[in-house]
Amino acid sequence: MSKNKKKREIGRGRAIRNNLYACSLLAKICPKLMVHDAISQFLGYFEWLFYSAFFMRYVINSLEAGDSFGTIMTFVGVVAVVMCSMSLYSKILTGYTYPICYAIVNKGLYTRLFRKSRNVELECFENSEFYDKYTLAMEKADERLRETVSAVFRTIFGAISSVCAFVFMYQVDKISVLFILFPVVGNFVFNRKISHLDYARNQDMAPHNRRIAYINRVMYLPEYAKEMRLTDVFSLMRRQYRDAIQGLADVTRKYTRKAMVLHWFYVMCTFTFIFEGLLIYGAYRTLVSNTMSLAELAVITSMMVSTTWILIGFTESLTSLFRNGLFIEYLRTFLEYKEQIPEDQPGIDPGTEIRTLEFRNVSFAYKDKEVLSHVNMEFRGGMTYALVGHNGAGKTTLIKLLMRLYDPTEGTITYHGRDIREYKPLDYRHRIGVVFQDYQMYGASLEENVIMTSAEEDGSENDGSVRTSRRKDAASALERAGFGERLKSLEKGLDTQVTAEFDKEGVNFSGGESQKIAISRAFYKDADILIMDEPSSALDPIAEYELNKAMESAAEGKTVFYISHRLSTTRDADRIILLENGRIVEEGTHESLLALGGQYARMWKVQAGRYEAS
Repeated sequence: MSKNKKKREIGRGRAIRNNLYACSLLAKICPKLMVHDAISQFLGYFEWLFYSAFFMRYVINSLEAGDSFGTIMTFVGVVAVVMCSMSLYSKILTGYTYPICYAIVNKGLYTRLFRKSRNVELECFENSEFYDKYTLAMEKADERLRETVSAVFRTIFGAISSVCAFVFMYQVDKISVLFILFPVVGNFVFNRKISHLDYARNQDMAPHNRRIAYINRVMYLPEYAKEMRLTDVFSLMRRQYRDAIQGLADVTRKYTRKAMVLHWFYVMCTFTFIFEGLLIYGAYRTLVSNTMSLAELAVITSMMVSTTWILIGFTESLTSLFRNGLFIEYLRTFLEYKEQIPEDQPGIDPGTEIRTLEFRNVSFAYKDKEVLSHVNMEFRGGMTYALVGHNGAGKTTLIKLLMRLYDPTEGTITYHGRDIREYKPLDYRHRIGVVFQDYQMYGASLEENVIMTSAEEDGSENDGSVRTSRRKDAASALERAGFGERLKSLEKGLDTQVTAEFDKEGVNFSGGESQKIAISRAFYKDADILIMDEPSSALDPIAEYELNKAMESAAEGKTVFYISHRLSTTRDADRIILLENGRIVEEGTHESLLALGGQYARMWKVQAGRYEAS
């Protein structure tokens, strides 16, 4: 057995506990759905047993006994009313109750999942094993949770119905019960082998299916469209697609013969042997030995059909329990994960003014690889700092530690003399405005992309004055970020939809425009600490100059951190810190570092030469 397969299997005991966990979770989210689903499953099995074990026997016995037509029709009429009522109940569930309950489950479950994903530390999303479980937990989670609980009820009532069917058949004819062995063997032996075969085949197909899914994404995502037309990469994708299809065909051929044999035995045992054998047995008892009445023949024939389908349903439900147990394992693992840096962790208020922020012998390792090593530095309020160095030097990691997206492996970070772990993370991070290098635009209005919160959260939903102030501040932030002229050109202004994801009239802004929107977020937040990670990477020289001027105005009285490869952005910083291999190798002002003649001076000389050459 492969290591991958071992990882993806869980014990039966754990699978059962996971299914019980699913029931408990759904009961908390929507108990109404649990009750109706249980009733619906019970009525479904009741209908099967009632018709085959009681209704048929009563009608035929009444006819043979010579009961009056009125008596028989009265019974049939009562049954028809009951069955119509059950059918009406089923239609109400399908057309009204279930859609409402499904919406409740969707909201309740994804609220829990989104809250958890918002609360877990950033490192979880950079851990491939955790992230795989997270994505598997999120994929159609509400549908799979409902199906899991439904399978639990089907299994419970299917087991009870199977026992009842055996008892009824035994009462009619003891020998006929032996024919039940055929569908038992068909379902519990051959169907199980088919399931194992399907699992192995799907595992072998997985690499080919992943390649096909990748190619399908590449062919319609806009970021690939230009190169697709300017190069012959399409032929490469086409060749890989053909290879993947051929791979699927090879896997199919590998399993076809064995699958055909297993399916033949499954069908013969589950249907042919039992039906044909029972009919021959019943015909002999009725026509030859005259030891079975027509009513009994009709009953056991009908019972055999019902019992077969009950057993098939029970087996499939039982298989689903163990299959769904793996999905619930992902869901349960994610929801029960104990966060290391929870957003809602209690703590003291950090205040609204930064005086000192200090790194004391701080080291940080990621997956046993040291990224920062024994960093000591002190940042003072109101000053501007620039972090420079080659890719992988540790600049972004240092900033993530400052924002407490990670905790140090060793050492402490203090704010106002206190370990930042003493502050409530949400309040502490609220003091920080940041523009990440890998900023994102969201499918929302331009105003919402600046403010980055809902009207419900900031109180502007039902307060006109707050709403007006919010829009004014958002426009001002865009103006200061150099987006003012572009804002004036937009027909819908702040109400312009960003991206065409949900609105065909939405706007896909250029890289430079998007970066200005991202920068405006930090201006709008008006935080004590501003962090700019490559803030001008997508801007032209004039826009960069205007941004630097805007930053000087916006940063007045604040503590600013620049992370940049473009030293023209960082030269005016009060303090420049050069990192290399996770250590501080040079520190000082622009002039003092040039005079030192070290690595910073060499970097500056190379970049200044490019500026002069251009």
